[in-house]
Formats: sequence, C-alpha cells, structure tokens
Amino acid sequence: MTGSDIPSSFRLAYVPGVTPTKWVRVWHERLPGTPLELVQATAADAPGLLADGGADAGLVRLPVDRDVLAAIPLYTETTVVVIPKDHVATTAEEVSLAELADEIVLHPLDDVLDWETLPGRPAVERPATTADAIELVAAGVGVLLVPQSLARLHHRKDLTYRPVPETPESRVALSWPQAEEAPELVEEFIGIVRGRTVNSTRGRAATPQRPTAKAKAKEKAKGKRAGTGDGQGAARHKPAGRKPSPGGRAGSQSGKRGKPRGR
Repeated sequence: MTGSDIPSSFRLAYVPGVTPTKWVRVWHERLPGTPLELVQATAADAPGLLADGGADAGLVRLPVDRDVLAAIPLYTETTVVVIPKDHVATTAEEVSLAELADEIVLHPLDDVLDWETLPGRPAVERPATTADAIELVAAGVGVLLVPQSLARLHHRKDLTYRPVPETPESRVALSWPQAEEAPELVEEFIGIVRGRTVNSTRGRAATPQRPTAKAKAKEKAKGKRAGTGDGQGAARHKPAGRKPSPGGRAGSQSGKRGKPRGR
C-alpha cells in the first residue's frame, strides 16, 4: 500500500462499557496526522456496523461471525450482580447463584451474557435496555447481572454490585472485516492494543524520527572528538625510528668501510 492509498482517518467503533481512551491517546501520539473517529454502537449492532463498512475496526463483545469478521480477544470481564445498597447481599464480598434463587433477576433485551438458564425468578416483562433495568433495580423490582464495566457505566449512589462466580462472562475483542491482510491502519491499532513499540517491525514501518537539537549537538561533539583523537592517535602510534646505538652507528660506519676507497 502506498502512502497515497492510506486512508486519511480511522474509524473505531466501541460498545457500552468498553473504554478506548488509553489506546486513542497512544494513537494520537504515534499518528498525529491521522484523525481517529470514535463511533459508539450497541453490542448487538457493532458486528453489522463493521461488516457494512461503518467503521474500520471495533472494540466489540464476542461472539462474532468469524466468516465475516476477524477478531483478537483482549480480555474477559467479571460478571456482577447490581443490587440496592441496603440489600442483604452487600454484607458478602461475592454472591453465589444459589443466593439469587429467590430474587427476581431482570433480563434486558440488550443483555450481553450468554445464559443457558437465567438464575432466579423471571420478571413479568423484559426491560428494553440495561439502563431501564438499572432503574428497576433502584426501584426495588429486582436485581441485574451484567459485566462489571456496565455496572460501572450505570453507577448510581443508591446501588452497588458484587461479583458472582460460576456465571457466563463477557469477552471483549478487537474486530475488523475479514481480509487476506488487515488494512494498514488496522495493523497500527492492533499494534497499539497489543503494546507493540513504535519501532516494531509489524504493521506500517515506523516514521523516521528527526534528531533533536540535543542529539545533533551530541553527534557533532562526538565527531569533533573522533577527528581530534585520530590525529593524536596517529602521533602517538606512529612507529618510532630505532634509537641510535653504538651498534647502529657501527653498522653505518661499517657500511662506509665496506665501500672501496678510490686511490
């Protein structure tokens, strides 16, 4: 891909609960001339958005259709139960599924957990969204099981949450449309997410860095020292002639004596 073929901007989709801030910051540091546009999407809509070209890549929740989208799993979230602050379960550090058996467990239509069997007792109606379910928890209607990031996203002063072991967990991944080779800017973002350094051989070649004034001065001083040193070195290491010695003088005179004298 030539420089003219590289897109002028990069569109990154992300789903509720995922915070791309740290990776976006690194992007701006490494590619200040390439804007990054954030596109918010629901967990259900994000895969379709990527497949239709609405974003170049996305931070999504698995699973996705691997025939359509490539994906790199990033991390797995803890599942928590959101409860009122005066709930009896707040006395424990974590809550078991068995302890939720008598609770009304809300199951919003945008739930991102893959349940085989939802614990507790079902509500009369399913809330449309997680935000709606949070309101019902605050009203004392029931409790809600969600990934921890969503509990934080919908934080309220009158609610809290506790981890629930042995429940389905949500996995977050970086995803993009399937291709024989990931686009160049996608490779750049993959490198950032995976913690590659700017000089990594993966992805686009690193842009040569201009030497700073300090580096230039240091290099200049080094060159001067090297030049001076060479001259001094030549003087110090120049092979010295043999010291005159009686033997040497005798040899010289011997040479003279060896020359036939004319008469």
